[in-house]
Amino acid sequence: MPTALIADDERLMREQLRARLREVWPDLEIVAEARNGEEAVALTAQHHPDVVFLDIRMPVLTGVDAARQIAQLPTFEEAAGWPGCEIVFITAYDQYAVQAFEQGVVDYVLKPAERERLKLTVERVRQRMTGRAHHSAGGDDAGGPTDAPLAAHTPQMQQLLQQLAAQINPQQPPKLRWIQATVRQAIQMIPLEEILFFISDEKYTRVQTASMEALIRKPIKELVEEIDMNLFWQIHRSTLVNIKAIAGVSRDERGRQLVSVRGHPEKLEVSRSFAGLFKSM
Repeated sequence: MPTALIADDERLMREQLRARLREVWPDLEIVAEARNGEEAVALTAQHHPDVVFLDIRMPVLTGVDAARQIAQLPTFEEAAGWPGCEIVFITAYDQYAVQAFEQGVVDYVLKPAERERLKLTVERVRQRMTGRAHHSAGGDDAGGPTDAPLAAHTPQMQQLLQQLAAQINPQQPPKLRWIQATVRQAIQMIPLEEILFFISDEKYTRVQTASMEALIRKPIKELVEEIDMNLFWQIHRSTLVNIKAIAGVSRDERGRQLVSVRGHPEKLEVSRSFAGLFKSM
């Protein structure tokens, strides 16, 4: 049985959406409801739903920021096979947002939820879920499970979330152009365009250029919010790679995708959750 979480700070809106979903998707189980973005992230981590309905404007943490955090939650490798979830935004009419949603990157529901429009959203979500299940079973020359990418795990989605965040909070600081990092015993300012990739472990994030390696105390999930995601792709929960530095993608003997980087011999592993980025390769 597919499962879902509803996040909206208005109780009546949650009840109305729950009722409409019962009509258009009878076998969907609503496993939790959240009143703000922070609760939405915590409940998603707890229940691992297939779909998360997020109101864009919520207190504590907006739906956009919640979506960015949900995209960073442990999935296959760390969470016993959870493939992540579909994101559906709930919004009052917002011309900019709706135009972005119509590009097909992510689905949306307008308040109040109308039956026919919600039915269309549900059909799209179910098609994507079926597609991922088919790929997981190895159909249609699938290169591995989840070669049908999650919306939250695509560059288009990350770029859209940055655009929406800037619109919701126009006072947010500009994107980083330099990274301040420790190189041996010195602090250096590294231009973002010179960085080939970032790789995080539990404590540090490694900053790699063609000529040097540096360390910073900033996790990937924070970098995703602070750097321009038009310049970098996330290929793993712990890895960001400069788009212009990608030389190619290959597979190892275990079928894992590996990204080759121009100017550096290291190959970067693509996690199963992000494997759809290179589906055609």
